Amino acid sequence: MAENDKDTRSPLSGDAPDMPGTPGADMPAGTSAASGTPAAPGKGSELSGDSAAPASSGASGSAAALAETGEENAAAPTRPGRFGRLTQDEGVRKLTGMYRNWFLDYASYVILERAVPHVEDGLKPVQRRILHAMKTVDDGRYNKVAGIVGETMKYHPHGDASIKDALVQLGQKDLLIDCQGNWGNILTGDEAAAGRYIEARLSKFALDVVFNRKTTEWMRSYDGRNDEPVTLPIKFPLLLAQGSDGIAVGLASKILPHNFVELINAAIAHLEGRDFQLYPDFPTGGMADVSRYNDGLRGGAVKVRAKISKIDKRTLAITEIPYTTTTESIKESIIKANDKGKIKIRKVDDNTADKVEIVIQVAPDESSDKTIDALYAFTDCEVSIAPNACVIWDEKPHFLGVKEILRRSAEHTKYLLGRELEIRLGELQEAWHAASLERIFIEHRLYQLIEGCKTREEAYAAVDKGLEPFKKQLRREVTTEDVQKLTELKFIRISRYDTEKADNEIRQIEEDIRSTQYHLAHLTEYAVAWYERIRDKYGKGRERRTELREFDSIEATKVAVTNARLYVDRAEGFFGIGKSMKDAEPVCDCSDIDDVIVFTKEGRYVITKVSDKAFFQKGIYYIGVFKRNDERTIYNVLYRDGKNGPLMMKRCAIKGITRDKEYDITKGTPKSEILYMSVNPNGEAEVLKVYFKPRPRLKKVIVELDFSRRLDARRAERLVRRGRAASQFGRPRQVARRVQGGRQADRVDL
Repeated sequence: MAENDKDTRSPLSGDAPDMPGTPGADMPAGTSAASGTPAAPGKGSELSGDSAAPASSGASGSAAALAETGEENAAAPTRPGRFGRLTQDEGVRKLTGMYRNWFLDYASYVILERAVPHVEDGLKPVQRRILHAMKTVDDGRYNKVAGIVGETMKYHPHGDASIKDALVQLGQKDLLIDCQGNWGNILTGDEAAAGRYIEARLSKFALDVVFNRKTTEWMRSYDGRNDEPVTLPIKFPLLLAQGSDGIAVGLASKILPHNFVELINAAIAHLEGRDFQLYPDFPTGGMADVSRYNDGLRGGAVKVRAKISKIDKRTLAITEIPYTTTTESIKESIIKANDKGKIKIRKVDDNTADKVEIVIQVAPDESSDKTIDALYAFTDCEVSIAPNACVIWDEKPHFLGVKEILRRSAEHTKYLLGRELEIRLGELQEAWHAASLERIFIEHRLYQLIEGCKTREEAYAAVDKGLEPFKKQLRREVTTEDVQKLTELKFIRISRYDTEKADNEIRQIEEDIRSTQYHLAHLTEYAVAWYERIRDKYGKGRERRTELREFDSIEATKVAVTNARLYVDRAEGFFGIGKSMKDAEPVCDCSDIDDVIVFTKEGRYVITKVSDKAFFQKGIYYIGVFKRNDERTIYNVLYRDGKNGPLMMKRCAIKGITRDKEYDITKGTPKSEILYMSVNPNGEAEVLKVYFKPRPRLKKVIVELDFSRRLDARRAERLVRRGRAASQFGRPRQVARRVQGGRQADRVDL
């Protein structure tokens, strides 16, 4: 990074620093840093002090402002407004092509001017205008929010409601705005009071890192009457600290907030050439699983959970809530889940004030551990947030990861610090030049040369001639303006001139020049020191609030309360849990979110979500609750392959399938038929005895089939022949269940 320290072009401006509107084209304070000679004002530069407000006369694109030295300098030309095409009067418009032209204009306007933040300062246009308006009226005291809204309307093309909402959101982030009054509560979702009752002012942090009129690029407002900043020169990764979300036309942006201290440490790591990691940190606390964060890009997801603790065996307390939720929404989701029978609780109380406190009384017959899992599964105690880091860069939307956004912010901060140093160096050189000229003029009594001059031009020429022997001591040429200032010195200042004091002032200026030049030559180290100062000054009390951990997946069906009963009408082919099925055959208890598996006599089966009443096929053979990825539940099936085919046996587990898709547990031969089927939830092995009707040449009337053993080829062939020999006797007559040798055994008579 050392060889690039002196490159003060913005990292976001591309390779063309001289293009209009590019910050890299600016020169410091109207002077050249290398020579100290006057330079033409560059585009986008402002030469006035931080406290001066932009010109608002509207008479021209440029405004005159007073620098800190009190000298009058010409401000840089201001960009034209971005709304010219939309607001200019072009006479009568035809409807032909209006959709093609004006819809794209509207879409571009929403993307660039409303919904998506800019990568340089991390602000949406309305937020930028609010901060600019607050700076113009800032005097250190609180201002009514209604007044701030009115001041912002000079720059914002929309109404007061949108401005007030954006201002409240900025204030609730507790970073840029110092609030007074009822500004609402992000924990409970309570709204802020009316704008006439609440007050605000810029925070000390905002005054430190957000504003610098000398490095700000300006443009005309929407109505052409005022100047507003294109972007604010923010020397901090504000976009990642505050987060942002917005919906535009055709795209959306959602950037999650990150920790203040971690962002600064990451910026320092980048400037020093070290790697870093960034993960979200939410103001509401909670726990977050960031294993699928995907650097904040599309396709990622962050699971956020509330912190739930046990007060006693029957009492739970929620002390932190997920981001994007409120205590009211969580309470409503708990009540709704209880009403639907997914969880069992006795009572829920919301005692939230400054801190979150939701107390839940668990039902006497329910486990508190199971209730906690059920809260995560069925309520807003767990939410999934999908980030989508979309930003405006180079007047276009771009999808950038949070690490790339941080890198660009750090490089942009470094560039802005370099610009400030260059401007400071130019001001110091001008101060040294003015002080040196004044010393020479007074100590060598050059003011006496003015005596006898009849015209101003003669006086200027006489002083300039008198300065000729001393010009080699100066760092730049003496201009007519310099001579004019010398001739305008008051006599009382000349008479009270203190040479020793003047020498000390010049030496101090020279020391400041050397220090500034050193910082410019070591810009990276200077930027690192800047970040460290900001961290030490404002980082206290901004420690991480969200705990990072990996969550175990909770299957909703395992923690759901069995709040329903499954019924089946085998003959007609209906099944369900609704009231209309109460007269049918009961099967088992279940929950209303369970899946069920249904078999027909022909061996076809389907897995579907339980409902009040559903039809599959007449002649339902088996129905039961299905658990996905369940390897312990084993299906033992004996079936005839086709009308006159052999007897086949099958033992398998059904773990994962496509819901509502029909499958076949047989080989799919037409007119196949299940002869015997059992479902063992714990995978028990079975022995099935098959009894054949006696017939000539049939050596063995009883065949024992063990579902737990794999048959060899010879034995399988023998059993197949016997099955074919017995197939003429038709369907089994009897199935008898008994226990034999510690294993479950069944009898099938043929």
